[in-house]
Amino acid sequence: MDGPGFEAEWQALLAGEPGRAGAMAGLFGPLFRPSAPDGCVVVGRLAQTLDGRIATRSGHSQWIGGEGDLRHTHRLRALCHAVLVGAATVREDDPRLTTRRVEGPSPVRVVLDASRRLSADYGIFREGPPTLLVAAEDGPARHGTAEVLRVARGADGGLDLPALLRALAARGLTRIFVEGGGQTVSRFLAAGCLDRLHVTVAPMILGSGRPAFALPEVNRIEQGMRFGWNVHDIAPDVLFDIALDRRAP
Repeated sequence: MDGPGFEAEWQALLAGEPGRAGAMAGLFGPLFRPSAPDGCVVVGRLAQTLDGRIATRSGHSQWIGGEGDLRHTHRLRALCHAVLVGAATVREDDPRLTTRRVEGPSPVRVVLDASRRLSADYGIFREGPPTLLVAAEDGPARHGTAEVLRVARGADGGLDLPALLRALAARGLTRIFVEGGGQTVSRFLAAGCLDRLHVTVAPMILGSGRPAFALPEVNRIEQGMRFGWNVHDIAPDVLFDIALDRRAP
């Protein structure tokens, strides 16, 4: 993806001017064009093997994607106002969710933990950029260094994701990067809350492990989701950029 003129294109994106971003605008420009009533653009991202696995059965996933995928992930962080992960990702990876491989600001970090089961001992609640813990249960207003944002539960018992997007937009956080894990990205997809989906496919076969998506079961092929995509080389992997426009399965 990096080539002649990349630095100028990247600076244009960081300045919020995708019209000057040249070739990079095709991939990142949609992040600057909200169309949903809540004013947000929500992009989900997963890195999977050729056989559709995002981790081993034990949860080990570092690293399925190569250097190109890591840079792409950090670029999305730099361009978005908020990076969002589920409680399982924090429990298994204790991620920092900062921009370290590219130039640009680190986003607000948002952790979904409806039942407030995570302890405050994780690094994300002790140091680094501003962090929000999103929960459905009442409790203290702070969780370590994180502010607690209360959002009601939805019909499925999880957090009400449309309400969450409205609450983030009210704080000026309208470019939302749903980084993981697979269950969290799948919940946003099932709720019709994704505008874009970026799927990195690595040249690797595990043969077992956790599947990339967990969605309602279908009985016939035609009931599955079909969509167009654009393909980008992020060597050694391939990136699929999919326009979902808030479609649900």
